[in-house]
Amino acid sequence: MPVEIEKKYRLTKKQREAVRRRLPEIGAKHKSNDFEENTIYGGEQLDITRTVLRLRRVGNTAILTYKERFPTSSPIKYQREDETLVADPEAIDAILDALGFTRALVYEKRRERWRLGKAEIVIDELPFGLFMEIEASEDDIKATERKLGIKGLKAERAPYPQLAMKHGTTYGNVVESRFEK
Repeated sequence: MPVEIEKKYRLTKKQREAVRRRLPEIGAKHKSNDFEENTIYGGEQLDITRTVLRLRRVGNTAILTYKERFPTSSPIKYQREDETLVADPEAIDAILDALGFTRALVYEKRRERWRLGKAEIVIDELPFGLFMEIEASEDDIKATERKLGIKGLKAERAPYPQLAMKHGTTYGNVVESRFEK
């Protein structure tokens, strides 16, 4: 069972710019800038506070992901993460619907991906705020924090689906958090 280990931070605009300046200085390599549309499905077996079934669309690629968060009081979260590429996202949407999993939430994200050693660092912009995530072992997360040296970083414990539910707009049975066109 694959386990994702990450820590998320809420950023101010000033902190985001400081992180962007600092990453190349400490040897991080920029990998990509992506626009994502994330669809979260609801169903009897799913509890959005612990489990998520997500279809993520990035360009012509789609990834189906199941996540299950392990209980912890630490700002570093551990969660089961199983994912697979999907050739036809519309077909998988129809299959999930037929199985009783319905669209519950859609949120958009602009993501910058960086790599520093074994750590993946992402800078995310969502309609409701700016964030950074560091995904790596606990030791590598702490080492990356030290190398970045950004003052006043605040851990964000809530996952994006919970934040999007809080800040999104309801249309029928679906909550959406999208950028203004």
